Amino acid sequence: MSEWEFAQANPEQQLARVHHFSMIRQQENGEVEFTITIKEFLTPKDPAMGFFAQADKQTNQGVAPYTPVGWGKTLLAALAQCMREVERFPHQP
Repeated sequence: MSEWEFAQANPEQQLARVHHFSMIRQQENGEVEFTITIKEFLTPKDPAMGFFAQADKQTNQGVAPYTPVGWGKTLLAALAQCMREVERFPHQP
């Protein structure tokens, strides 16, 4: 158990460690950098969602804006799903 985990006094506080990643998406009009933030929840409400990832930019802005997200039991699962979602629709700057 990590030291930070002892800081949460009540599960309702939803304490989470935050991780940041960066990825480059290649498009016809050039490169777009996305920053992905992942929250690692100490006591997730749903055990299948211990990690939640969210990109800093929306895609598909011309039709229905979409913020890429991902979740899972591991950091890798959440990050990989979010990266797939970033690639799903184009980003219009």
